[in-house]
Amino acid sequence: MTTNRTRSEGRPDLDPQAPLPDLFRRLDATEHGLTTEQARQRRTEYGRNELRRQRRRSWWRELGRQLVHPLALLLWVAAILAWVAGTAVLGAAILAVIALNAAFAAVQERQAERAVEALTRYLPQQARALRDGQWRQVPAAELVPGDIIAVGEGDRVSADARLVDGGVGVDLSALTGESQPAYRSADAAGRAGSLTEAGNLVFSGTSCVADEARGLVYATGMRTELGRIAALSQRVGREESPLERQVRRVAWLIAAVAVGAGVIFFPIGVFAAGMPISDAFTFAIGLLVANVPEGLLPTITLALAVGVRGLARLGAVIKRLSAVETLGSTTVICTDKTGTITKNRMRVSAVRAGDQLLDPLPDPPPPPGPALCALAVSAVACNNAELRPDADVGDPTETALLRFAAKLGPPPGGQRQAQFHFDPRLRLMSTVDSSGTELWLHTKGAPEEVLRRSTRIIDAGGVERPLDEATRADLADAVTGQARQGRRVLALARRRLTGPTGERAQAERELTFLGFVAMVDPPRAAVPDAVARCHTAGIRIIMVTGDHGLTATAIARQVGITRGEPRVLTGADLDGMTPQALRDLLAANPEVIFARVSPEAKLHIAEALQADGQIVAMTGDGVNDAPALRQADIGVAMGRAGTDVTREAATMVLTDDNFATIVAAVGAGRRVYANVRKFILYILAHTTPEVVPFLIFALSAGAVPLPLTVLQILAIDLGTETVPALALGREPAEPGLMERPPRRRTDRVIDRRMLLRAWAFLGLISAVLVMAGFFAVLLSGGWTPGAPTGPGSPLHETYLQATTMTFLGIVACQVGTAFAARTERAPLRAVGVFTNRPLLWGIAFELAVAAAIVTVPPLPDLFATRPPPVPALALLLVFPIIVWGSDELRRKLTGS
Repeated sequence: MTTNRTRSEGRPDLDPQAPLPDLFRRLDATEHGLTTEQARQRRTEYGRNELRRQRRRSWWRELGRQLVHPLALLLWVAAILAWVAGTAVLGAAILAVIALNAAFAAVQERQAERAVEALTRYLPQQARALRDGQWRQVPAAELVPGDIIAVGEGDRVSADARLVDGGVGVDLSALTGESQPAYRSADAAGRAGSLTEAGNLVFSGTSCVADEARGLVYATGMRTELGRIAALSQRVGREESPLERQVRRVAWLIAAVAVGAGVIFFPIGVFAAGMPISDAFTFAIGLLVANVPEGLLPTITLALAVGVRGLARLGAVIKRLSAVETLGSTTVICTDKTGTITKNRMRVSAVRAGDQLLDPLPDPPPPPGPALCALAVSAVACNNAELRPDADVGDPTETALLRFAAKLGPPPGGQRQAQFHFDPRLRLMSTVDSSGTELWLHTKGAPEEVLRRSTRIIDAGGVERPLDEATRADLADAVTGQARQGRRVLALARRRLTGPTGERAQAERELTFLGFVAMVDPPRAAVPDAVARCHTAGIRIIMVTGDHGLTATAIARQVGITRGEPRVLTGADLDGMTPQALRDLLAANPEVIFARVSPEAKLHIAEALQADGQIVAMTGDGVNDAPALRQADIGVAMGRAGTDVTREAATMVLTDDNFATIVAAVGAGRRVYANVRKFILYILAHTTPEVVPFLIFALSAGAVPLPLTVLQILAIDLGTETVPALALGREPAEPGLMERPPRRRTDRVIDRRMLLRAWAFLGLISAVLVMAGFFAVLLSGGWTPGAPTGPGSPLHETYLQATTMTFLGIVACQVGTAFAARTERAPLRAVGVFTNRPLLWGIAFELAVAAAIVTVPPLPDLFATRPPPVPALALLLVFPIIVWGSDELRRKLTGS
């Protein structure tokens, strides 16, 4: 076999639009098909007609990734030190924390990428192929270039093929996004700009809706148009979200602080202060465990999961937890028009019949005159849709025409004799219908094409007259005026036939122009308000649609997406642009509309915006949208109108296909992000009062007994702290949240301001209060610096009460920190003290756990706790008020 192939591109090095004899020669094929042996040999060369998929990361690799997270590595060090120091129970407890955190995060975060598997469902299992001179049913996966296949009504095309005889109506919506079925014929002439527009090609994964044809297979598997989209989808890898990257960065910061503190204080304690090696190990373990917020990772994961459930109630299903936070930082929404901005329910809004224009069309319409009646008859005759009581069947444009005609009354019945399918190049469709003894050609299509073929026009009384140039110009202006209002305009014409139909070009000539209908797909009611919220929130909206530029511009203006004169570009415009030119255009033009876009164009738009630092949400519903959805930071698929491929490739699926739901999800994402900051602040604020006791112990060279044990720290970080932190994830939105500009990609969820507030303000106040409580109990029991407090000493019980006071003091300060963390800018009264009921229950749970650790056997022996004296317990009541009140005062004085 001599066929030359370009392996680097993975496609045949041939032109499928070349003259058919040349194509047969290049494929070394004939009209009689291949032999079984030829097919076997070619299958060895080309491979099976299947879509390949990349290997996914295994579950154990995902689990391993969690085990080497910086926070986990720090805990590994603490566990090793615990084993070296001979505290096996503590080492086992730390290992359990590592395992639980890793397993939980791995289960929650693992995302199975099934886009290519969904694509494979578009391929049929069997195909009819001409083998050994006979038609046979063969597995679709065994088709090879050079095969002759048959495609009939109801079939799904199994490979890319050039038609050699016949013609078929093909539903290309899964591949191109076009809802109108296209007619593909072996007789189609001329060269199209792109393969999907070629009139003589059919493609793998599309469906035949009418008639039958034979085709020559020229591409299979990953070399097909569907395979090209699959390859584009797999080219885009999953990156860490901003939150994931920032948590990892802060984890390294925490690790550096902990290790640095250990490196500095360990030799000081051993050599300068004369601390025993065992005490030095205890100090190092405590310093590491105190610095590591063990509850941070599971709390973030659970909070994001709560956000996912909340978004699902809004109609947005999130497939990756971290995407909730990404939603909140969205700066650009690239949205489709039909079905997302609009309802995807066409209706006739204006009609011109003869010389009479009805705009708007009254409801009910006026009694039809001869011209309006003739227009309605053609609208029904040249139509393949069907109105049913349960659900209409057919294209929304054609069902809209039927509903319009039905309001005028039942049109005279006719019987179809022939049909010229809709041709996207001609932009026309015609039918031949008999009415009694008469034979009529009815045509509908783009007004300019119908006008070009018309020589006469009907007047209001039904009388035909020649169509002069002045009338043509008047009709063209009327059509443009309707298009500028965002309406889709279809013209209708007819011609009485006196003999056989003949060729299409001979039939569709010398028509009588009947008029036009203007249809509108009304915007969804909630969209204008949602668009206004985007503008207020500083979010840019770009319409990326397959519709005509004029229609898209009018709809964009109606809903408020554009407020001036937008720059309108087509897919052809984009094809001639370099990536830098596209970036420059997007930066220089705040209002841009992209019309007639290709899969690569949507992908390039997302890449250009991201290269400029934008966080992009991209909507889509067809197979061709999958690569762009994978590339976007947030890929948004339509749950009702979308395909399986887009739903699998997307990060978010809209159950109602509504643009307003995207905006609501962005608002919810911002609230989740703000709440993540709140509970991170809450968790980090307790690092200081947990670390300070160990520093005092080290700096005093053991003269001050250890004010807090490592197991008590674990009890705080994993027991008392977690539930209130989760409750902060349910905090209502702070006032003005959607009036702020979106975050920049470089903004950090954990920034210097947060760390200063957590460690140097709230944490320091808590540390002072906690240590005051510790020393108050210890001194009241007769302790002096250096006095023994170990087991068997007279002060041992007092020491246990003092460490318990430290433990309870941190818990009390947690309550104050929880209320302080509820707002970042506004005072607490702005959101209400009792508006977050889960937090109130979380605080109650926290206090109950702390009480159990102090009083319920065997927990006091396990955690080395004893109830402090009553006066000390009373002192704990003012700790939350001091912590929260100090933060309120800070906000009032600084304004933030």
